[in-house]
Amino acid sequence: MNAPVQTSSQPIPRHRVLAKVTRQLGPRYDEVLTPDALLFLADLERRFGPQRRILLENRKLQQERFDDGEMPTQPLETAHIRNSPWEVDPCPPALQDRRVEITGPVDRKMMINALNSGAKVFMADFEDASSPTFSNMIEGQINMRDYARAALSHKTEKKSYALNEGTATLMVRPRGWHLEENGITVDSKPMSASLVDFGLHFFHNGELLAADGRGPFYYLPKIEGYQEARLWNDVFNFAQAVKDIPNGTIKATVLIETLPAAFQMDEILYVLRRHITGLNCGRWDYIFSYIKTLRNHAAYVLPERAQVGMDRDFLRAYSLRLIETCHRRRAHAMGGMAAQIPVKNDDAANAAAFAKVTADKLREAKQGHDGTWVAHPGMVSIAMDVFNDAMPNKHQIHKKRQMPRISNEAMLSPHDGTISEAGVRTNIEVAIRYIAAWLSGRGAVPIHNLMEDAATAEISRAQIWQWLAHGAAVQMEGGFTETLSKRLYDRLLAEETAKLKSELGDDYDAGRFPEATILFDQTATAQVLPDFLTIPAYDILETN
Repeated sequence: MNAPVQTSSQPIPRHRVLAKVTRQLGPRYDEVLTPDALLFLADLERRFGPQRRILLENRKLQQERFDDGEMPTQPLETAHIRNSPWEVDPCPPALQDRRVEITGPVDRKMMINALNSGAKVFMADFEDASSPTFSNMIEGQINMRDYARAALSHKTEKKSYALNEGTATLMVRPRGWHLEENGITVDSKPMSASLVDFGLHFFHNGELLAADGRGPFYYLPKIEGYQEARLWNDVFNFAQAVKDIPNGTIKATVLIETLPAAFQMDEILYVLRRHITGLNCGRWDYIFSYIKTLRNHAAYVLPERAQVGMDRDFLRAYSLRLIETCHRRRAHAMGGMAAQIPVKNDDAANAAAFAKVTADKLREAKQGHDGTWVAHPGMVSIAMDVFNDAMPNKHQIHKKRQMPRISNEAMLSPHDGTISEAGVRTNIEVAIRYIAAWLSGRGAVPIHNLMEDAATAEISRAQIWQWLAHGAAVQMEGGFTETLSKRLYDRLLAEETAKLKSELGDDYDAGRFPEATILFDQTATAQVLPDFLTIPAYDILETN
């Protein structure tokens, strides 16, 4: 049984208490952490924090059922929603054309470059593409505040950065419900990181953005069911009432990046129907969630990451179901991230990267997606050309097409494939590189000509855990096959660590690689797969 659901409409006694900042303030922090803003944050936490904690406990209960053999499926109690004719509210003009969106951290220079990139939308990411140091988070809010006031610029010794006359529409991704912000407390407890990120952005910028149709617009991550989406809807209703903004002004897109949420897409659209404009295939985190959700079951072991593509099996099924569901409800069906970046000084590798992006975006456009994601400004024009050719209009929501029926069984169908020694080594090495960068304050990291974020490390360590737990067969470089035992894993980890030490020299210790290696090892070999790498990583980040 799930824990009882407490609705935010129930009266909650409140006192006039400000959220407390427990970290040292830097330049201009007082512009964001004002007394009125801290009062608003405290109000959000006291009203919605208890329900958030209940929903997180419900996640644990749900995972126990999956571990015991129950499979994700569509809820019986919401069949009337799936079977009824209804649509989401109309999309505002600023979000009608979303054919190419670019994502990136809330770093000032990178924000300006992304907004000037030619993309239709820029998603400023407080979550997977940002390391959540207190300075990163608050300085990101300062950048958001300046953007809303047409004052976002940046100057270095070599170059000045300013916004062009025409820029991408800004959307903001707050951190997920599972994360907390230790730098801001209410009643001596850390605040929900989601409520901090949303609350500060909306409080300072919501009215300004709404006044000229630029927002406020959000991307909502890591949702695992419609109850979690409904909590966001409650937060939106309250926030708009506080600022006397018309209800429905806030618009959000939900990332379908967890396996349970993929079985509740109608329900998520329904509970957010006044505020939602679409769903997005958050495919990298979705692979991680697939592994995590089905972790106890050997039938769902995946091959190495390079063989888990969007063109078949559970990933294809999920993208097609998302398109069909969104278009039936008159919402945008957004495609996934292309992680490729331009390759300097290697024409062949650069051409290969561009070809991969072109093929991926052509698949998405032909399937029926209304837009897609890229990670680098250099890839915007490639994706834009594909969608311009395949989708002359702003979107494909009203286009009649024959969509295949996607069964629940297809949504769970694992990819066939192999696991090579090189694949195991790549997971170890890339994850350690990323975690080290994250602990050093960088969340978007170019590694081997791909722009990686936290999902990369999550997939890498979850695959190692899955292969160890189920004794997966590994094709070794000598031509023989060996079970991935703890002994083999330890040897490969030691060898990859030695390579990094040799390559980096003194930068190995200075770059926080020892801590990254320990954290990767602990989360990849734990008896029970930890839910999120970023939770223990945050504790390490906070101690330095």
